[in-house]
Amino acid sequence: MADSVPSSEPISIAGVSIEDTFAEAFDMKATRLILTADDRRWCEESARAMCGFGTSVIACGLEIAVEQTLTPEQTPDGRPGVAILAFGMSGKDLEKQVPRRAGQCVLTCPTTALYGGIPGGRDVHPKRVPIGKSLRFFGDGNQISKQIQHLDADGKSRPVRYWRIPVMDGEFVCQHDVGRVDAIGGGNFILVGQSVQSVTVASRAAIDAMRELPGIITPFPGGTTRSGSKVGSKYAALFASTNDAFCPALREITPSNLPPEANAAIEIVIDGMSFDEIAESMRVGINAACETGASEGLLSVTAGNYGGKLGRHHFKLHQLFLDESTSPDSEAEQ
Repeated sequence: MADSVPSSEPISIAGVSIEDTFAEAFDMKATRLILTADDRRWCEESARAMCGFGTSVIACGLEIAVEQTLTPEQTPDGRPGVAILAFGMSGKDLEKQVPRRAGQCVLTCPTTALYGGIPGGRDVHPKRVPIGKSLRFFGDGNQISKQIQHLDADGKSRPVRYWRIPVMDGEFVCQHDVGRVDAIGGGNFILVGQSVQSVTVASRAAIDAMRELPGIITPFPGGTTRSGSKVGSKYAALFASTNDAFCPALREITPSNLPPEANAAIEIVIDGMSFDEIAESMRVGINAACETGASEGLLSVTAGNYGGKLGRHHFKLHQLFLDESTSPDSEAEQ
């Protein structure tokens, strides 16, 4: 746990300094998908393919990853499954990218099915992301649809349309569409250490602690990125470039945010369905990183922000630990 100190004084966890700064995040659109299969292996193979090349909207179209592993008791068809979260900068991005990935990575995988993971019909979420609405045409006229009444969490019974598309192992079942919601992307914290080993150990501890938290994903490889970026570049074609303030090789030629004894930094980027879910994941991840990384040479924890110019959602690192009932520090009305 964080050392108990007044908010005006430094905070440390296991001797690791927590910088008095904030992570700056921005608005995104998101949806949740439930992918199931006859066995865990097919499910994981399909999910791995669907979430591949999904680290950043800068070049991947979506930021997408497995949110949670689901037991058969937690899935619509009583089979092993995973929940997948997909984030885009716009609804149009989701509407384009989700069915494309579903068609190439889920429809193609033996025994799989794909369902919406955000409850509520058009009366609750009028803006929708197509699944079977787009994929049904693969059935070449042999596809069949059926509406089934479902009892949602709000106690209302709503019809849900499913498609059955004939394939070589039987049928591919998928939901017609799924709601999309407002979300937040770009929550983050940066681990600064004496060596690559120190930040590696700390980052893996953080990701392991955050892995099964609901409502968030860490879409970069292993949940981390070494190529933290800043807004802008000397090259007109690029709107993001290397965050030179955290590059140890550049400390002699550019202003540096690294202490003299630091030789590496790794960033963990978080997309979430809500401010509170991102805040909780940051709290859990930072705690785990510090408790595990302190003995390995983890020096400090900071965050990426751009002076408020990039996003309206601000996650103050000190506030995460000084206020158990964290409230959004955001220009947006919550």
